[in-house]
Amino acid sequence: MSTPAPTLSPDAIAAAAHTLATRRLTGQVGAALPAACRPVTLPDAWAVQSAVTVELAQRAGERVVGWKCGMPGADTWVLAPLYASMLHRAEGPEAPVAACPVWTQQGQVKVEPELAFVLGHDLPPRTQPYGADEVRAAVASTHLALELIDNRYDDSVPLQFADRLADGLVNQGLWLGPALDIALGAAPQTLDIEVRADGQLLLSQPGAHPAGDPLAPLCWLAEFLRSQGQGLQAGQVVITGSYAGAPWVPVGLPVSVRFGTLGQLSMRFEDRPRD
Repeated sequence: MSTPAPTLSPDAIAAAAHTLATRRLTGQVGAALPAACRPVTLPDAWAVQSAVTVELAQRAGERVVGWKCGMPGADTWVLAPLYASMLHRAEGPEAPVAACPVWTQQGQVKVEPELAFVLGHDLPPRTQPYGADEVRAAVASTHLALELIDNRYDDSVPLQFADRLADGLVNQGLWLGPALDIALGAAPQTLDIEVRADGQLLLSQPGAHPAGDPLAPLCWLAEFLRSQGQGLQAGQVVITGSYAGAPWVPVGLPVSVRFGTLGQLSMRFEDRPRD
């Protein structure tokens, strides 16, 4: 898979990345990027997203601990890094309900019920393409997870997909549950999702993975990164799509999300002040 070069200049990419990295570090939102540095193509957006990661590492010691991904479309690449500072791990089913600091909107936060796959060995960059069986065999464990959603753009701003891709596709972080007792690499296509806050039912619906096969986006991600001279590392976490959209849940109350018969996640979200 070869991709065209960005149309933005290196200086424009750096300017866009500086703005988006600053918003991510402070929790602030703003307008679309100025025309001179606004990405309009997928290669532009990918270059800006990659530059954001570099700037976050330089300014805040941030590091990539995983990826969110989905199946690509004719005009979309669905991938964004997950950062160490916003990876929250559940202690276990018997542990007290843990607090999770998040940036919120009007006392709420959006979450996406997903499965997460933790890699047991590297899938390094190489010339030979990765086959699906090879990628699946790299999965060491499967976990219940909630993707935490936030937007670095003002909600009233008209945006294109390239804007979203450059900014990490509304990812704020991830709540990672303990490993599931299911076969390595196995993942159901459907799950009944139930969301409660302080015991009150907020959502109950049959859930379906948007890709059908929850591991298919991971296979695409591994091959896309390989084509870019990058790879995946052992221990990295990959999420591949929500089983039930992105429901809002309140801050300050105990929240639980049940994934059919696989289990339940419980936490309490706390407001993280925006600088």
